[in-house]
Amino acid sequence: MLYAAQPLRVDLSAMEAGRICEYLEWDSSFFGRRIARLTVGRLDTRALKQLLEWCKSHAIECLYFLADADDAGTARLAEKHEFHFVDIRITLERALDDIHATGGEVLPRGVRLCKAQDLPALRSIAKVSHRDSRFYNDFHFPTSVCDALYETWIEKSCNGYATAVIVAELESQPVGYVSCHLLQDKGQIGLFGIAPEARGQGLGKKLLEGSLRWFAENGVKNLTVVTQGRNCTAQRLYQRGGFLTRSVQLWYHRWFLPGESNLE
Repeated sequence: MLYAAQPLRVDLSAMEAGRICEYLEWDSSFFGRRIARLTVGRLDTRALKQLLEWCKSHAIECLYFLADADDAGTARLAEKHEFHFVDIRITLERALDDIHATGGEVLPRGVRLCKAQDLPALRSIAKVSHRDSRFYNDFHFPTSVCDALYETWIEKSCNGYATAVIVAELESQPVGYVSCHLLQDKGQIGLFGIAPEARGQGLGKKLLEGSLRWFAENGVKNLTVVTQGRNCTAQRLYQRGGFLTRSVQLWYHRWFLPGESNLE
């Protein structure tokens, strides 16, 4: 049973660490844990001491840290102080200069924009399609809650969190999706999932093609997507679609639970 974690009312202006630590209202409410994240990619001993004190004063139970992969000192310091590695974050990018807006039919056959009646099927797909993510790799988050996270995520995407959600279908039934986000003249692919029984039929390629056309039609010049280091299938799909790796980062989770970790 999840509970809504309540934010503590603390004056952050007097605390230097408040500039690099951010309390996450939504994550805390959803997971029933007080969760925060670091807004920097590198650590030194002084910053680490301050952020640990900030976490203690704010009763933080889990701290997300996305570290720059090219700084060995940060990795060593994080691991020494009980930050646990949970994922490799790979960001890929692609220019859309070769994808030209048509002003007509945008999406390939078998691919369309989502409809309200698609939601039950899309939620079912999302429930089993993101097991490579960092949340599943952290035993503090129950699998059932992680499943619910992605069910909620795709539903929110269809209801306005994403600019558009493109759906692949077989025999008139939705069997895959990709969410598309417009950020001024840039675009970002969000969630991408294919139903297990529909994999291996080229639907991933078709969905990606549809998203490239959709972004080009909406004036996007540069497109990014994030995937996991352990998700080689997704990496190969994007690479074959013309994407190149832009950055590699390391996800760490630092837990502060009684009898498990020490603030020192």
